[in-house]
Amino acid sequence: MTSGPLPALPVPRLVLWRHGRTEWNAAGRFQGQLDPPLDDRGRRQAAVAAPYVAAGLPPEDTLVVSSDLTRAAETARALAGVLGVQVRLDERLREHGMGSWEGLTREEVADRFPEQYADWMAGRPVLGRGGEDPAEVAERAVAALADLPAAAATVVVTHGGTAGRLIERLLGLGSEHRRVFGPLGNCAWSELVVQGGRWRLLRHNSAVQPQPGGRVEGVGPVPAPDARATPEAGPPPPPGDADAV
Repeated sequence: MTSGPLPALPVPRLVLWRHGRTEWNAAGRFQGQLDPPLDDRGRRQAAVAAPYVAAGLPPEDTLVVSSDLTRAAETARALAGVLGVQVRLDERLREHGMGSWEGLTREEVADRFPEQYADWMAGRPVLGRGGEDPAEVAERAVAALADLPAAAATVVVTHGGTAGRLIERLLGLGSEHRRVFGPLGNCAWSELVVQGGRWRLLRHNSAVQPQPGGRVEGVGPVPAPDARATPEAGPPPPPGDADAV
């Protein structure tokens, strides 16, 4: 699939926020468009990160749009409660469909489909798996954003693969530059803005990380007095996180 010109989007500022952890994330299992919910840790991640994601966003002019899969919608509701807005659900923001890999762990895929797995690890097209082409994922996500009403900012609550393909599409990166940016960890986010008629990546993989002694580091006000976090410089996802691609 060949991508055409990027359509004009009705928002000049996007925050792409990956959902919190699920048991399948912890087990290194490909979720794709299957629908496991957040686990307890994932719900805590969303609740703690939401005030940081909301910091600096105008509640009166911010949209929250989410994949309709449970793990993303649950994460989005944590932010919507902070901003006092409604969550818009859109199936076009679902995770990259992984075909026959969905429900399997990385180890199972490597064992059953070694050639496909080698291509996937190298960033090459994966043939025979089924599911979606990366360009298709990017185009449906862009279409979802193009249909939004005008707003100063939009938080897009989505998935690791979809967020990656959307960032690449907005920045005009072709398939030869796929995975230039590392994947988002659970409940990590990236921020893009339009400057000079082009999209610019301002932050990538920002995350809330525990700090010793309850100390809070980062830019801006502390969202809660007991927060033990920094909103900057999140670590890469664990190696077994199958959907962080």
